[in-house]
Amino acid sequence: MPKPQPEKIDLYHLPQLAKEVIKKAKFPMLATMDHDQPRVRPVSPVKVDGFSIYVANLSYYDKTKQIKVNPKVELCYLSDDHDQVRITGVAEVVKDRNLLQEIWDSNNLLMHYLGSVDNPQLIVYKIVPTQVRYMQEWALKYYEVAI
Repeated sequence: MPKPQPEKIDLYHLPQLAKEVIKKAKFPMLATMDHDQPRVRPVSPVKVDGFSIYVANLSYYDKTKQIKVNPKVELCYLSDDHDQVRITGVAEVVKDRNLLQEIWDSNNLLMHYLGSVDNPQLIVYKIVPTQVRYMQEWALKYYEVAI
């Protein structure tokens, strides 16, 4: 089997290429730390704003405890074409009531399971990016994406 030859990347279009992967790969993997053990799980973002990703969570989930101890996280998106976007960042709890309401109003699943935006079990994290990297299918080279 011949080694795949990645297409040349125009660095000007790099942010758009990364955003396309985020749009196509709807369920990224979220990595957290559980003491000295990494933990990875798929998540379903409730809002995407550029490279800031919002993830809903429940207060009793293990990742809640892990993020409270160490808010440094990483999201990895993988498209059907095997392109990757990795967003390294810090998870911050969203407190802005208007933003929470906007997220709530646009997400039927949250409404169905939690009943109210005021449900004390609901936590929404904003993953604030500190680094964004893009890799084309099996190119074995990451490109830094301007945030």
